[in-house]
Amino acid sequence: MVRRTPSLLLAAGLLLLAGCGAGADEPAVAPASPSIRTLTPLPPPPTPPATGRLVADMRQASLDAARGQMQVWILNDTLRDVRPTRILYEDGRFSMPLRATRLRLIPSRAERGFPIALPSRPVCGSTATSGTITVWFGDQTQTIKVHDETDVPGRYLATRCTELAVARAVDLSWSDTVDVSAPGPGSSATVTLLVRPRGSGDGVVQIQTIAGTPMISTEGGAVWRPDLTVRATDPPTELPLTMIPARCDDHVFMEGGGMTAFKIHLLLDGRPVDLVVRMSDAGAAAAYSFVRDSCGK
Repeated sequence: MVRRTPSLLLAAGLLLLAGCGAGADEPAVAPASPSIRTLTPLPPPPTPPATGRLVADMRQASLDAARGQMQVWILNDTLRDVRPTRILYEDGRFSMPLRATRLRLIPSRAERGFPIALPSRPVCGSTATSGTITVWFGDQTQTIKVHDETDVPGRYLATRCTELAVARAVDLSWSDTVDVSAPGPGSSATVTLLVRPRGSGDGVVQIQTIAGTPMISTEGGAVWRPDLTVRATDPPTELPLTMIPARCDDHVFMEGGGMTAFKIHLLLDGRPVDLVVRMSDAGAAAAYSFVRDSCGK
């Protein structure tokens, strides 16, 4: 009689269980998992050779517009660094060349922007459509035609000449303060449009609507409708407008210069005109403070 030890019995039992657990059509060993494909990144496109030229284009962000400036961006498409010592922009829409500021090094194959202050008295009625810049660097001088897809000077000319036409009858500006009804979340406030007729002449201005901004709205809709008619010889008046926050997300406090720029639609001697009137720095700071408080920020 053969004597079976406990260890032999245990091994036999495990083999029996393994055989019963596997189906007749199933493999005894699980298939290996498919391997992960490795993608080889495509090489970057080759950099085109340098043209050996300076290239210029005009741009204007919302903060530039709020500061009364535009920026000429210069691409140094040469193989050496360029350090401008003078940059002048010339355009028939302005009575004299405009000097660029914040001069600094332009590394090879890189670009830099240079602010240009916009004059308060452009040449209204000019038919010019483009301008040039002259760059002084080292012992060289280059004059370059400025590319300008959005026609920054042209848009400024239209806006500023409209402002000057309206100002011959009446001056429009915003108060530097904001009157808050009751401080705290959910509060409203009053912003005041100051209307100052010139005191002479025969111009008539009819203020029909004033649009809110991405940050400031009216209580009853998208625009205020004051329907105010002012003649050049009328006394000064004030137009109070009740405002509330248009939105309270954090992004509104990081937006550009359009948050306190209001579009006013009016009739100037019967002719439709759209005018953008910006708050002063003090007024804008007061408006931002109100919106933060009303939003509970």
